[in-house]
Amino acid sequence: MASSRLKYLSLGVLVFQTTSLVLTMRYSRTLQAEGPRYLASSAVVVAEVLKILTCVLLVFKEHNYSMRALNSILRQEITQKPIETLKLAIPSGIYTLQNNLLYVALSNLDAATYQVTYQLKILTTALFSVSMLGRRLGVYQWLSLLILMAGVALVQWPSESPAAPEKDAVSTGSQFVGVTAVLVACFSSGFAGVYFEKILKESKQSVWVRNIQLGLFGLVFGLFGMMAFDGEKVKESGMFQGYNTVTWTVVALQALGGLVIAAVIKYADNILKGFATSLSIILSTLISYFWLQDFDPTGVFFLGAILVIAATFLYGYEGRPAPNPSRA
Repeated sequence: MASSRLKYLSLGVLVFQTTSLVLTMRYSRTLQAEGPRYLASSAVVVAEVLKILTCVLLVFKEHNYSMRALNSILRQEITQKPIETLKLAIPSGIYTLQNNLLYVALSNLDAATYQVTYQLKILTTALFSVSMLGRRLGVYQWLSLLILMAGVALVQWPSESPAAPEKDAVSTGSQFVGVTAVLVACFSSGFAGVYFEKILKESKQSVWVRNIQLGLFGLVFGLFGMMAFDGEKVKESGMFQGYNTVTWTVVALQALGGLVIAAVIKYADNILKGFATSLSIILSTLISYFWLQDFDPTGVFFLGAILVIAATFLYGYEGRPAPNPSRA
């Protein structure tokens, strides 16, 4: 009974985190407010700081709130193992790029289209798992990847619009920028995720310590990116220009979301994760249409979304039995 409750709680947390982050980020990037809009590069930096502080607190808790033990573990695992720490510079840099790209994507795409297209990370993660970890995929999994590609292609299929040519051209340009950002984010997510998994399997370090290492590099890369691309704006109006309640909500969801998922994912099997993805896509579509009013769904979009949801379930179907032959 307790296990069942934990599963449903995990489902709720996964759906809430995935849906709320996408919708609030989209809302924050399209909200018409006085003054300058907040800098995406600044939000990425603040999210890294918040993530580092949260992970330090979690390590502190793991060691019975002993400051001496905290100092010892951080010194041993970070400063005294420079090679191990440097290994995380690669995925950290890629994650920082990915986080910035998500802001670009949601500045140019509605939440529903973004949600469906971003499921291509299943394809990239699978391909990198095969090439980097030697993982074998079953027939159902390869079939699901083909269905996934077909579904995403249908979602991106251009629709007939009665809008003016000028507006249509601007919309097409924004769509192209958004889709390109999502596709690059999918590849970066797939590679960084598998690389990080490989590092975790090769060491016995705490996941929270690893996240502190990731966050430290992410903070350095994020600060460099912010000064390189938005340096003039930061000097002129400050790093926190345009921040409001919605912005801080986005930052908190981005920083803590991944940690929350890491905490509950052990209670969620592949079918449950499939349900979470499906519910998140459906909720994003409904809220984009009725609340944000920036999305006009077509029959082709719904067909593509159904294929993507079906592919997600089909990929998870073969997830548990697949490792058995390799063990034997």
